[in-house]
Amino acid sequence: MSIFGAIGIASTGLTVNRKWLDAISDNISNANDVTSTDQKAFRERYVVARSIGGDSGGVQVAGIELGDAEGRLVYEPQNPLADDEGYVRYPDIDMASQMTQLIMAQRGYQANAAVVDRAKSAYELALQIGR
Repeated sequence: MSIFGAIGIASTGLTVNRKWLDAISDNISNANDVTSTDQKAFRERYVVARSIGGDSGGVQVAGIELGDAEGRLVYEPQNPLADDEGYVRYPDIDMASQMTQLIMAQRGYQANAAVVDRAKSAYELALQIGR
């Protein structure tokens, strides 16, 4: 690992947490998207992270998984998208879970940003010793 390894590892964490925040914001913003019953509902996004092996360390986004397209049927006969029986399809997104994940992703991002800041300060102090 190089002398700047802490910044490199923390930056990978920043990237993964940013992607996680993006996925959560997509989920929250589309939680109330309504479609007709013959169409698929918005599919919730999940970020899959994996460890980077070897000497470099860190994490990376391994992919984005999609949730169930079935969604949930809601009886709304006044909705213009309703079928003959009065049902429409909404995504099956649990807002409580999304808010919990939002807090975890935000805290992870903040922690990695703090590591970058502290490592920068330590490197600056190390340079001062050489003067």
